[in-house]
Order: sequence, then structure tokens, then C-alpha cells
Amino acid sequence: MIRVAVADDQAVVRMGLRALLEREPDLECAGEAADGAAALDLLRRTRPDVLLLDIRMPGMDGLATLRAIAADPELAGTRIVVVTTFAVDEYVFAALQAGASGFLLKDSAPDELVNAVRVVAAGEALLSPSITRKVISLFGRSGAEPVRGLDTLTPREREMVAWVATGRSNEEIAGELVISPDTVRTHVSRAMVKLGARDRAQLVVFAMRAGLTVPG
Repeated sequence: MIRVAVADDQAVVRMGLRALLEREPDLECAGEAADGAAALDLLRRTRPDVLLLDIRMPGMDGLATLRAIAADPELAGTRIVVVTTFAVDEYVFAALQAGASGFLLKDSAPDELVNAVRVVAAGEALLSPSITRKVISLFGRSGAEPVRGLDTLTPREREMVAWVATGRSNEEIAGELVISPDTVRTHVSRAMVKLGARDRAQLVVFAMRAGLTVPG
């Protein structure tokens, strides 16, 4: 059972998300919060697997909440999916940097949101193609930055990190490179350890910072 908390300042949105979660046999709603401070309290009390988090909330907003979660080692087990109406570049970048593992718009189909919860709970990253393009575009404008640990990666590991930044799954990368998914998984896992990446979403951020791109 995947336990999911919901933080949004709109009661109707919280009600809709709860109803969506409770119709799935493997998901349950661990509780609701109307602002960031209440969300932190909820997380500390219930320790859910996933938090669906709005960006714009009164008082402590979603970005401040993300940063507070990242700063609290006791909350490291909760994965965050940002669910918002605002597909703005700075929100996307800031949310990923602050620790979000997924980013979805509120007009996403119900099945997309349910899938996002399952994917993120499994330790993967969930970025829609449009969100990935925004992040790539943003880093394309800002240029490469130093990333600690990058020089410890093998050429193959650097390549895999670049492929991860395209938003592809291990299976899709394996298909592109004509290798086994297990081989991809091994290289990605080793790269994550060397770079100290929390999950694949943070690996995407590191790849963008370093300016890594797939060959060709």
C-alpha cells in the first residue's frame, strides 16, 4: 500500500485528489493540509510515501515546504510530486533543485497523476516531456556549471546520466543503446552514488548543470 498525503490550499482540489487516490486499491490518503506548515506537521505525524504538493499556498508556499523537507533527515523517506497550475520555468527549476521527484500540471489526466504516485514511490523520477523541455531550455540559456563528483564518473556513466536527463526510462535507454535494462540500471545506480543524487530527478538536475548531452 502506497500512503499519499495531499497539500493544497483549495479544499475542492484536496477532495478531488483524495477521491482519486481512494479509488485505487494500492493507494491510500494519509491526510490533507491547506498550507506548508500544516503539510510539514502532517508529514512528521504520518510519514507518507508520497506528498502531492501545490506550489502556491498561503503562508509557507510549496517551494519553502520542499526546502524544509529536504533539510529534515527524518522526512527523507517521503517523495514529492509537485502538482500545480503554473508551468513556469523558475518554478520547475526551483522545485527540482529543492527536492521534487515529479512535476505535474493540475490539468493532467487522472491516470497520469495516479501513475506519477506509483513511479515516484518506486524511486523513479516523473517529468512530463513538456516539463523536461523547459528544464533543458533553461539550462541551455544558463550554461554548464561545476558538479561535484562528475570527474569520478566513467565515460559510460556520464553517457547514462545524459540519457536519464532526456526523461527516458531504463528500458527506453536500453532500447536506444541496444543493451540490457540491467546494464543501464547498474550504470545509473553507480552514477547516483558517485554524485550523491537522491533520485533520478536530482540526477537530471546534475546532468543539466554539467551540460551533459547524449552523443550524436
